[in-house]
Amino acid sequence: MFTRSSRLLLLILGVAIVASAADPFLGTWKINLAASTYSPRAAPASQTRVYTEEPDGAIKVTIRTVDAKGHSTIIEVAANYDGKDYPVTGDSHVDAMSLKKINEYKAESNLMHGKTVVATILREISKDGKRMTITYKGADEDQGLQVNNTVVYDRQ
Repeated sequence: MFTRSSRLLLLILGVAIVASAADPFLGTWKINLAASTYSPRAAPASQTRVYTEEPDGAIKVTIRTVDAKGHSTIIEVAANYDGKDYPVTGDSHVDAMSLKKINEYKAESNLMHGKTVVATILREISKDGKRMTITYKGADEDQGLQVNNTVVYDRQ
């Protein structure tokens, strides 16, 4: 027979297990421009990424960017870690993304335009969960240049 304190302890342990299983990417992340590198394009003026879990288990990201000229964009995608293509909205150069989890702290994705991979992304969370680094390698379709960005975000 469980005592009241035993039930409370089990409840606390159950919540701790669920919390520890949560995706470490979930939350709000703001760009740290001082720690980021952009090549060859200019860095944006600001960027915020919000990762949430959808009811079906997909991870949704909403990326709000203000570029160096002050223009705002919002890009959204909801994807599962299954390597399948999911639609991207808000970006004229990317119409789909696939997502795979490498381990608890790393995920990779391919950005697609039609059937062509236009960029690969490696996303990594620091062990303390406070910093996210995104390594972006792809083509700039407007300028015909190879893009190699390492963008650092701080958890809010």
